[in-house]
Amino acid sequence: TIFITLLSCLLLQAADMSRSGTRTSHQEGSNPLYRIPPYYYIHVLDQNTNITRLEVGPKTFIKQDNETVTIGPERMITVPPHHYCTIESPVVRNEAGVVQFDENGQVKLLHADLEIRLAKPDQIPFPLYPGEILRHPVTALKVVAANSALHLRAVLDLYDETTNEQRHAGDEWLFEGPATYIPRKEISVEEQVRAIIIGPNQAIRLSARKEITDRAGQRRVTGEEWLVKKTGAYLPLVHEKVVSVETAHVLTDKNALHLRALKTFTDDFGKQRMNGEEWLVTLNDTETHILNVYEQLVAVVGVIVLNSRQYCVVLDPVADGKPQLGKKKLIVGEKSFFLQPGEKLANGIEGIFILGEDEGIILRCAEAFHDQQANTDRNPGDRWMIRGPIEYIPPTQVQVAIRRKAIPLDENEGIYVRDTKTGRVRAVIGETYMLTQDEELWEKELPQRVEELLTRDPLAERNVQTHSQTSNKSQQQATTASVIEITSVKSKLSARDKSKLITYPVPHNAVVQIYNYKSKKARIIFGPELVMLGPDEQFTLMSLSGSVPKKPNQNQTLCLLLGPDFFTDVIVIETADHARLSLRLSYNWHFEVNKDDEKDAGKLFSVPDFVGDAAKAIASRIRGAVAGTKFDDFHQNSAHIIRTSVFGIDANQHISDRFVFPQNNLIITSVDIQSVEPVDQRTRDALQKSVQLAIEV
Repeated sequence: TIFITLLSCLLLQAADMSRSGTRTSHQEGSNPLYRIPPYYYIHVLDQNTNITRLEVGPKTFIKQDNETVTIGPERMITVPPHHYCTIESPVVRNEAGVVQFDENGQVKLLHADLEIRLAKPDQIPFPLYPGEILRHPVTALKVVAANSALHLRAVLDLYDETTNEQRHAGDEWLFEGPATYIPRKEISVEEQVRAIIIGPNQAIRLSARKEITDRAGQRRVTGEEWLVKKTGAYLPLVHEKVVSVETAHVLTDKNALHLRALKTFTDDFGKQRMNGEEWLVTLNDTETHILNVYEQLVAVVGVIVLNSRQYCVVLDPVADGKPQLGKKKLIVGEKSFFLQPGEKLANGIEGIFILGEDEGIILRCAEAFHDQQANTDRNPGDRWMIRGPIEYIPPTQVQVAIRRKAIPLDENEGIYVRDTKTGRVRAVIGETYMLTQDEELWEKELPQRVEELLTRDPLAERNVQTHSQTSNKSQQQATTASVIEITSVKSKLSARDKSKLITYPVPHNAVVQIYNYKSKKARIIFGPELVMLGPDEQFTLMSLSGSVPKKPNQNQTLCLLLGPDFFTDVIVIETADHARLSLRLSYNWHFEVNKDDEKDAGKLFSVPDFVGDAAKAIASRIRGAVAGTKFDDFHQNSAHIIRTSVFGIDANQHISDRFVFPQNNLIITSVDIQSVEPVDQRTRDALQKSVQLAIEV
């Protein structure tokens, strides 16, 4: 065979050289002589009969006048081994392979038909008869490798001898390798399909384009999807569509897969899953998991780890694969677990209550249960306290209302405690106290003015005005000082804990009145003493006159200073001859009181404004005395007239040394005349004239 093939090639080369020379001669001289080399052919058209015939070399062809060479000389077609070509409109042959002609000598053709010609055993080239067309040149046969296939489609009905099946036009199938594909005119090659490599922990997701039987022998309906998990190469069938390549989820002891069923099916572990059902896949089930086509990954769930000092409460716990709605489950560490679908933690991971001897917790019952610790039945709404030292984990029927800690109190410290059942408020003083389950801290509110006065020094700041009625100029000068004072007061007020006992230090030689609005009684406290205000008690706020001349409600104070002290006032008097004078007087005063006599001590607060009351009383006496005295007499004896009018004359016709106010035991001991100035210009001129005369004398 090899020898014959080589000989054919040499003859064809010689024929090409001869044909080249022949064509050159025809072109040069139009010679009707055609030398046809071996394995060459020409087509000759008889113009009388209009029939084209085939002339095959080697031969010398003499063209007649009525003949025309339409093709050639052309080289015959040689199909090597494992090659093929496609001929359109092939000649008709009988059973012996002989070409058939009609009665006119014209070769018979299968018009519009195709013929696949393969290599023959003798490797003899063949010519193209008139009317035959080389539709597809000589091409090597397709060798289908392993793990690949050709996607074939039937163009015409045929019987497939390789599979012994009858194929109909439109049918599709695979020609799988390793093999060499022999083409047929009834079959078209759509594409080449390669196998998909499935690695470890991988799977391919397939979908059926029509009803088929898969490679596992299972019937699949149109649109159905399934997984192929077998490791290795997988060649999809012609009606199988590769949707995706799925990768397995690796499970550890710290994570789990939360899955949901998209329809009712049996999972990889043989369990029946209902549509919409949710479950967990953990390391106890498998090390790796590839999602089924009917499984949806909701979330990757992390493990919950509890140490020996932690616990948690699970709401709607799952039992036998079903959530117990409305129930609770207590889990105490040390333990690790996964929350099942539908479960959730009530308050996250909580630490157990470790109570010291000065601590406690107040519990509230949410559901009826038997308290084994106290050996008693608890009903919803019950409250009780557990005191330390103890470690306590509340059951699911119990809620922790609040955690208590004992409050240490010195003998001068206290807190206000309110009983939530009775509403009674009391003060706890000088002991370490822990509120019970029926008690709470009570905040005592005070008037804003009292709050400010609690932060003041009653001695050093006794003359600070609280209601400024000074001139605009004075206000401008005091702006900076006022801002500093207000800021200081606010900072002190914000620091006060209203639930702590209110205390007020009463300085020496001072007194404070406390009024109890519940018992409607007042108590008088003389300094030095620390006042502790009861829940129903309030300070008696005193509003005193201030500035010069005296104006009401200028100074406010909580404690009354007993003196001795002084205050200054300016009054305007008018003499008998209508001279108007301005007197600036200073009075020394103090209180005389029997501290052991409760009634006598109560007089101190009987007059709300002792400064204004005393100033008005003294001014009234002085005006009355001066009204009957002429200006000259008053000018010469002003001190005597003023003291006499203020203190009066005793039984011995001497000026008294005190002026007593019996209403509140206020004693005025002296009057200092600081200045006397005329008010009008006429009086000022007369006074100046009198002074000049006295100087001249």
